[in-house]
Amino acid sequence: MNPKKPSLISQIEEAMPRMSKGQKAIARFILTHYEQAAYITAARIGREAGVSESTVVRFAMELGFTGYPHFQKTLQEELKGRLTSVQRMRVTAKRSENEDLLGAVLLSDIEKLKRTYEQIDRSAFNKAVDLILNAKKIYILGVRSAAPLASFLGFYFNLIFDHVRLVHTTSVSEMFEQILSVQTGDVVIGVSFPRYSKRTIKAMAYARTTGATVLAITDNEESPIAENADVCLFAPSDMASFVDSLVAPLSVINALIATIGYRRQDIVSQKLEKLERVWDEYEVYDKGDVTHV
Repeated sequence: MNPKKPSLISQIEEAMPRMSKGQKAIARFILTHYEQAAYITAARIGREAGVSESTVVRFAMELGFTGYPHFQKTLQEELKGRLTSVQRMRVTAKRSENEDLLGAVLLSDIEKLKRTYEQIDRSAFNKAVDLILNAKKIYILGVRSAAPLASFLGFYFNLIFDHVRLVHTTSVSEMFEQILSVQTGDVVIGVSFPRYSKRTIKAMAYARTTGATVLAITDNEESPIAENADVCLFAPSDMASFVDSLVAPLSVINALIATIGYRRQDIVSQKLEKLERVWDEYEVYDKGDVTHV
């Protein structure tokens, strides 16, 4: 993977000695109130720092950004992994006053799906498909808010493959116990989004040392699980509230399942036919033929 870039906060701190008096005032405000600065306008930052809006725009451009929106987006991305749940709630409460939250969340999810469609690396996706299809064993890691994504992937992969292990864990030690047998030829799929789980990060790093192929499903190339991955699939999970939206990641996982299912359609069809007979025999699903009194 590419070397990790210095954080935006670090860039500002490093550049401060070379800044003008006005720029230093902007920098101090951002460093002190980064939670607030990430979601307010350039004009508002200018008022808070006692400078003009154009000075704020120049400040962003001198740090290497194309303009203030680019700077602000980068700051928002960086803060996703830093903010506590309480801070997230506070930030979104300020942003959401007098707003149609239902409409805002739905439109935000639509935008993330559109962005994912436009930006996802198709070659990385196809490589991930090939690696999974040729794996000796498949391990799926995902805890906390990423657990439902991992579980969804595991459920359908178990219909396709005979060698899938969904790692269930409540501690680092339990996770290592479950992936202890990982070896060359296996594929380890890690799913993690802000706030990133240290358990998943450590397990992915360990899997890399075993010679296994590591696949990350995460939000961007600066993600800590991307550092130890051979292949990465990125999908945005921008903050809509104290939780992150997982609509785009789920859609990428859905596409992964659909593509692999298509590539193994003969085997999958045979397996599903057997399962349908079992499901019918043991009445697993409601088929709508029950007479209600």
